[in-house]
Amino acid sequence: MLDLSGFDIAVLVLVGVVVVTLFAGIKQVPQGSAYTVERFGRFTKVLTPGLNLIIPYIDSIGAKLNIMEQVLDVPSQEIITRDNATCTVDGVAFYQVLDPAKAAYEISGLENAIINITMTNIRTVMGSMDLDNLLSNRDEINTRLLHVVDAATEAWGVKITRIEIKDINPPKDLVDSMARQMKAERDKRASILEAEGLRQAQILKAEGEKQSQILQAEGRREAAIRDAEARERLAEAEAKATQMVSDAVAQGDVQALNYFIADKYTQALAQFATSPNQKILMLPMEATALLGSLGGIAELARAAFGDDAAGGQPARRRSTGVPTAGRSDRDSPIG
Repeated sequence: MLDLSGFDIAVLVLVGVVVVTLFAGIKQVPQGSAYTVERFGRFTKVLTPGLNLIIPYIDSIGAKLNIMEQVLDVPSQEIITRDNATCTVDGVAFYQVLDPAKAAYEISGLENAIINITMTNIRTVMGSMDLDNLLSNRDEINTRLLHVVDAATEAWGVKITRIEIKDINPPKDLVDSMARQMKAERDKRASILEAEGLRQAQILKAEGEKQSQILQAEGRREAAIRDAEARERLAEAEAKATQMVSDAVAQGDVQALNYFIADKYTQALAQFATSPNQKILMLPMEATALLGSLGGIAELARAAFGDDAAGGQPARRRSTGVPTAGRSDRDSPIG
């Protein structure tokens, strides 16, 4: 059995105290954490991640804080909008401890404080908006909440990095009313678009009819101008032919007058025959004058081309005037 003297025991006790003192003075802080050091209960410094030394038996670890970014779920709560609509809202908040001393000693229950101040400001911000704006402007709501809550928690050494509204749930009857309103609005838009389409169609149809009438009027005008020009040229041709006949008669050539009268007579008789209302054509006794006119044409041909122009027979006699109505077939210039 080992027999230890009093000196040996004292040495062993001293060695043990030294070892315990060394371990008490060396503190290892993990990454993402920060420790506060208190000396006789008063804050003195903050230990950063890694190996740190403190004065044993005098200094002690006060609070162990997580300095990484953390997330908090904001519980659901009912809010009343500016237009007196009730909605159930929940969200999520992200924060990070920037000053461990303030987070440890300026506020008690840091996470609970952040949740409560976030819920309070959600009611304030969203209660100042109408339901329609509430449902369509989440980005604006998140920005306003972040600004207000971050300013409130700055004194606690905390940075609010983001606040997001997760769900906005109006009552079921209100949702049904909104659905009916949306349907009515879309029906209204459809009716307006249909009316606009009909209006445009009628305008285009009227424009088309207008252009058609304008083109038809232009066509009639052009046709009238063409008809007038044709009549003018026909009249000029008639006048020229009449002048030529007059000149021929003035020079003593009666055959030209016979040809002119025979041609007019033949045209008049042809018009009688081709009339749509005339079914039976009755010629008067004076129709033999037409044959005399034809004889005049034959005489004119003989005079122009010689005796062979009328079938190779020599002309018996020439007519010296316009055939009369009472002349018989013997007296006809046809021969």
